[in-house]
Amino acid sequence: MPGYHERGPAARSRAWLLPIATTAFCLVWAYGCTTREVPGEKRPVPDPVTGDCEGLFPPDSFPTASECATCHRAIYDEWRLSSHAYASISPVFHKFEQRINDLSSGTVGTFCLRCHASIGTAAGEPRDMPLWDRSPISREGVTCITCHRVSEEYGKVNGERRILAGPLFDPMYGPLEGDGVAEVVGDAGEWKVKTEPGGAGMAIHREGVRFDQMAKSEFCVACHQVAVHPGIKLEVVWDQYRASPAASEGISCQDCHMSKDPGLPSGFETAPAAVIGGKPFRPDQKHSNHSFAGPGYPIAHPGVFPHNAKADRFSIQQWLAFDHRAGWGTDEFEDKLDAGDVKVEFPPEWADVTDRVDAREIVEDNLALLEKKREMRRQVMENGSRLDGPFVEGVPTAGKSLSFTYEIRNLNKGHNLPSGSLGAQPEIWLNVALVDPSGKNVWESGYVDSAGDMADLHSQDVLDGKVPHDDQLVNLQTKFLVTSVKGTDREWYLPVNMDIDQLPFIRPSGVPTTVLNHPPFIRMEGRSIPPLGVRKAAYSVPGERLSTPGRYKLMARLRSRAEPIYFMRFIGATREMEQAMNEWMIDIHPTATEFEVK
Repeated sequence: MPGYHERGPAARSRAWLLPIATTAFCLVWAYGCTTREVPGEKRPVPDPVTGDCEGLFPPDSFPTASECATCHRAIYDEWRLSSHAYASISPVFHKFEQRINDLSSGTVGTFCLRCHASIGTAAGEPRDMPLWDRSPISREGVTCITCHRVSEEYGKVNGERRILAGPLFDPMYGPLEGDGVAEVVGDAGEWKVKTEPGGAGMAIHREGVRFDQMAKSEFCVACHQVAVHPGIKLEVVWDQYRASPAASEGISCQDCHMSKDPGLPSGFETAPAAVIGGKPFRPDQKHSNHSFAGPGYPIAHPGVFPHNAKADRFSIQQWLAFDHRAGWGTDEFEDKLDAGDVKVEFPPEWADVTDRVDAREIVEDNLALLEKKREMRRQVMENGSRLDGPFVEGVPTAGKSLSFTYEIRNLNKGHNLPSGSLGAQPEIWLNVALVDPSGKNVWESGYVDSAGDMADLHSQDVLDGKVPHDDQLVNLQTKFLVTSVKGTDREWYLPVNMDIDQLPFIRPSGVPTTVLNHPPFIRMEGRSIPPLGVRKAAYSVPGERLSTPGRYKLMARLRSRAEPIYFMRFIGATREMEQAMNEWMIDIHPTATEFEVK
């Protein structure tokens, strides 16, 4: 199945689960198992080997986003296509998380799940539980209560945050005073709501509690500043932000990523605080956009993501067997099938044409939402950057080398370009091509190989001699550097030195990182551009490429992709995943300049 698989013990003995189960037990304890004591009741304890927490929380302890959508539909519709909603569904995440646990013999445990499936971790779901066996709210990733059920201010990183368990009726926490909730609850008959189980009325939380940190950048730190076990930082957005002009000016993460214009601190829209029984409540309240605009994008099956209540009719396994690319369920495909023009041996779950047509309707709805996501991503990238140039040196002359530069500017005040996870991803690079008077491409940098990778040291085509190495490549992707047995540095996908330790046990360094400023044998080479910074990209075209006088065209574009294909192959991604990753690649600030060569 594309991107998802049975995880963990299927191919190994259960003995390696013990450290993970112990970690899971500690995390469940830390996340609040002891905070909801009921007099006279025995508190259940997770199984020390399996991590089974059956009975640890009542079924309604963690309300889902679908329940919140009853009154907050606009926010739900924004959230359900966000990277937060995608966090636990991402097939790349599942492949990577399993790969790193395999490499480390399980010693990573639930480290990654603490952020990507926060409620599932809090509820004690085992790390190796397949996605389709997880609870619906665990599959919601960073869901409503991941933030709105936090009542204590934390400045900790690596997913260290306590999520309060409790039914929908329990208080919710947010940046407002909570007087709106009090007003509705105080007039429950008029609004037809209820704050206790049973009886008529729409279920509502009985109290809204002001939690100031939620409106501050510090609230985002828990999952957006991450240091992995060797002691090296994997995600450094907070480090970048707190030293940025945005921080000095009091511009928060929320001001850009939840504003009315993707990636810009341009203020917020207004919208009803809630729509209760079809009636808007406080229609002109400040509205924070819960799409959380950013550069990330999903590559999951469009029946699985975005979240869609209609899609729940089919299981994840069924969706993964639905070939949406072949056109199943469309009028054109089904007509050809009836006419015998195409022959398909459908899996049993999709043998019925009615099911295929219903599934296609859901897929089309989700594909339309994904186009909104694509446009939002493009706006974020273009709002946060600029490409100036070309600046040509001297007079272009046939037979003589041509030198020129471009300037890449980071317009973002808050963090580097690019930011997010470092090492393997994300990618932003400059693609420049020169076209001669006959229309022939005579020189290029930033080209890609047959897989879609840049022609750098990681390109398989470069290693196989099929594509020349791009000696002038301008790539803003930060790299991990590890020290090999021979003592030289090399770029690597992970902060793990495979030469020195072929069976990696990812553990804290024995030498304080403050001594070396990085763990032994591992460091990062940052290539991203600081806030409001500029990077000059200098190129030289050999004279033989400008063989004839005439009008030449110089074309340039920044290109962006979340993951390199070589990394996806390293983690065992499927071909479908590779295809989807490349399909989401976007071009930023494409330009073309014509000039005369004498």
